[in-house]
Amino acid sequence: MKMVEIFKALSNPTRLRIVQGLKDPKKNFPPQDEGDVDVVGVCVSSIQEGVGLSQSTVSNYLATLQRAGLVEVRRIGQWTYYKRNEATISAFAKIIEKGL
Repeated sequence: MKMVEIFKALSNPTRLRIVQGLKDPKKNFPPQDEGDVDVVGVCVSSIQEGVGLSQSTVSNYLATLQRAGLVEVRRIGQWTYYKRNEATISAFAKIIEKGL
């Protein structure tokens, strides 16, 4: 696990908000036309609309979260969907609980 990468990724308030929002995507992001958000994840455009930033900024933030292992990515056609990587988040929480 890349602890420093995770801390860096979560140190930005918007990236933290994205990860928190993906915990309950139906509540925190606008509806999307394609697929069930609990199965495929949330489309970048819905995340962008939810946080109110440009597409390029949101894409950069999501890439940082992906490198840290906090989100999983799924491409369907031309669209990219993101959802939380619960295994990484759970392991990170256990490390913090025991070691910090």
